[in-house]
Amino acid sequence: MASLGRLCLLLSLAICVYGVGACIYGVRAGREEWTRAGRRSVYALAGVLTFCFALLEIAFLHSDFALNTVADTSSRTTPAFYKAAAMWSSQEGSLLLWAWLLSLWSSLALFLTRNRLREVTAYATAILLGFGGFFVALMVFYANPFSTTTPAPPEGVGLDPLLRFPTMMIHPPMLYSGYTLATVPFAFAAGALITRQVGGEWIAVVRRFAMASWLFLGVGILLGASWSFSELGWGGYWAWDAVENAALLPWLTGTAFLHSLMIQERRGMLKVWNISLPLATGTLAIMGTFMVRSGILDSIHAFGGATLGTPFLILIAAMLCGSIYLVISRRGQLTSAHRLDSLLSREAIFLFNNLVLVGLAFVIFWGTWFPKISEALTGQTASVGAPWFDRYTVPLALILVLLSGIGPVVAWRRSTFAGIRRNLALPAGAGLLTLAGLLLAGVGHTLAIVMFSCAAFVLGAVAQELWRGTRVRRAASGEIVPIALVRLVARNRRRYGGYIVHIGIAALFVGVAGSSSFQHVDQVGLSPGQSTRVGAYTVKYVRPTASVSAANDTVHTGSTANFGAVLRVTREGRYVTTLRPSEGFYESDEIAEGSVGRLIGGQPVSHVSIQASLTRDLWSAIAPELEAPWLKRIVQIGNKTIPMSRPDEGMIAIAVLAREYLKHPPPAQFRLEVSPLIMWIWLGGLIVFGGGLLALLPAPAVLRRGARVAVRQGASALGGRPATGTTAIAGEAALELADLRAAREVKYRELRELELDYGTGKLSREDYELTGASLRGEALAILDRIEALEGGEAQADGGETTVVEPEVPAGV
Repeated sequence: MASLGRLCLLLSLAICVYGVGACIYGVRAGREEWTRAGRRSVYALAGVLTFCFALLEIAFLHSDFALNTVADTSSRTTPAFYKAAAMWSSQEGSLLLWAWLLSLWSSLALFLTRNRLREVTAYATAILLGFGGFFVALMVFYANPFSTTTPAPPEGVGLDPLLRFPTMMIHPPMLYSGYTLATVPFAFAAGALITRQVGGEWIAVVRRFAMASWLFLGVGILLGASWSFSELGWGGYWAWDAVENAALLPWLTGTAFLHSLMIQERRGMLKVWNISLPLATGTLAIMGTFMVRSGILDSIHAFGGATLGTPFLILIAAMLCGSIYLVISRRGQLTSAHRLDSLLSREAIFLFNNLVLVGLAFVIFWGTWFPKISEALTGQTASVGAPWFDRYTVPLALILVLLSGIGPVVAWRRSTFAGIRRNLALPAGAGLLTLAGLLLAGVGHTLAIVMFSCAAFVLGAVAQELWRGTRVRRAASGEIVPIALVRLVARNRRRYGGYIVHIGIAALFVGVAGSSSFQHVDQVGLSPGQSTRVGAYTVKYVRPTASVSAANDTVHTGSTANFGAVLRVTREGRYVTTLRPSEGFYESDEIAEGSVGRLIGGQPVSHVSIQASLTRDLWSAIAPELEAPWLKRIVQIGNKTIPMSRPDEGMIAIAVLAREYLKHPPPAQFRLEVSPLIMWIWLGGLIVFGGGLLALLPAPAVLRRGARVAVRQGASALGGRPATGTTAIAGEAALELADLRAAREVKYRELRELELDYGTGKLSREDYELTGASLRGEALAILDRIEALEGGEAQADGGETTVVEPEVPAGV
């Protein structure tokens, strides 16, 4: 198996080298058969790496300790559920997972674009294969997942107990999917710059991949926060850890890209932003991987692999230098086709939103790397903790929440002060009422008051948009309100999916503000029968608990023994819930600890007990005291009398220890928390995911029909005639035609949204007519140019231009 795996890795490296060469030669020489061969190389890479991935998973599930990766991160006592996930807890296995996911997402992207942007796609293919070759080379030369030891050890070290948590089964694949998907927009942006084809079509190609990357990264970040809150035993969900920040950075720049690409689609503006943001996001994705793999920054999430630091630094430097060179050298092609019509427009709000997002990313980047920068310049390591991050990120987060409420009520192109004042009246009223209610209730935490008021503002803005849109559709179709609402959202998925995301972000920040402002924490030592107060709750230590052997592990992590407590929680004398925190003890490979001591000498892990609700979470963790003299004596006697070769007898001694712990429990240390509104963080994340998924889904076919109203009326008014041909176009005209067709679809969507904006009160009659005339004029110019290109080609071929009605999405 090991030899086969190593051979497959060498084959994968050869495929990458061949594919890169084939793509570059094909596009430079105009040999399309070679570029097709390069694309097929990506498919072949995906197939070979899938086989490698399956081989390694089989080795883990069968406990093949001849493979060093399996021996270092798994054991026979590791539950099968966690054996399957143990692969990506290792340096070598996680590199294979990264390369495998990259090959799969790249194959999907290239399959979907096989007949589009051929020159851009050829260079993008070479770049994606370059990434694949880099990670495969790391496995071949630095961290081979199929390296072996002879003879094979009889038992493995086992999976780190901290990683034996259900969400960790999917947390790394989610993050890695986000990272690898971010390389697709990077590759196509670089390809567009290389070929100087920086129009709108490459944006249309990568939009869904950028959205998918954003979604996967967001889910991965939330899963990591959930793991931190539920497993690490410190009671928090975000510590501004270096690896946490590494995942957040590309998510922030990806968010900015998803906003600004809409402006280029509509107006041909912000081309520099839209080229730079995916390049930055892809670079930050690789940098995030570097921070985990190199061991350069201290983190509970990081793998200490100092040998990988240099290759990653070379790759990141190449990406940075190449990106900067391409943007500067192509700056002439990146000039905007239009300028902002008004600062009172959605384009201006999006631009401001991007400035805040990039500013937030810079603050987090600087805070994450400042300790290393300080050490390099002064020789002393500076510490940057949560207070520093909070000082700068909280104001920016408040601005983002406000903008997420303002954006939906402002029209594209231009608005008036009167219109904005009218549209902001209800959201501002909701925010002010919330503010007044909180002040009257005596809430004294400024951050919570401001954030709750901003969230109410966002909710009011989105609710107003949904109601006005539903009313417009109901007036046009005669449908009842629920059906009108559902069909409105279904026909405008990107628009209302984005609005739902805004609601989710506001809800998430409500949870963050509530849990940080109103949290009550108590760290106390208790004996059975004693009580303590935490906030409004009384917690009583009822009795100790203990279990021995992996089979009796209540949380199914394979621990040797669990020691915990039963806690009764009451409020004003009324029973609330029962909590059962415990701490798991695992086997150690340190022989010096003795035949009994080593059975519980591994890293102890807290098994937190939580009672969750919409308003607050009751959280508890225990640190049992096993150093009491009467308990230590049992371990010492067992170490002296039981040989290392009899772990079964050692387990008997552990059972005696557990029984004595139940009979004569020493005082235990507890951490108890009452955290209001924590649930809103997870619910907000689910809402964000739902809205993002809605925006990601393609529009249904029913939305496409002839433009008999939107464009033909404009044509009769302006003397134009919408017509398109069906003949094939070649050469530079084909490239222009592809951009024109993408622009045509955007104009149709703009016309539809113009009607919706006017119907929902964002535009005055004068602005509606002025913007409508401008849009129809732009649409007709595009249609005339398409007709000229297709008609000219048809005449050159002696053919006849076929005039058809252009397709346009339906109205509200």
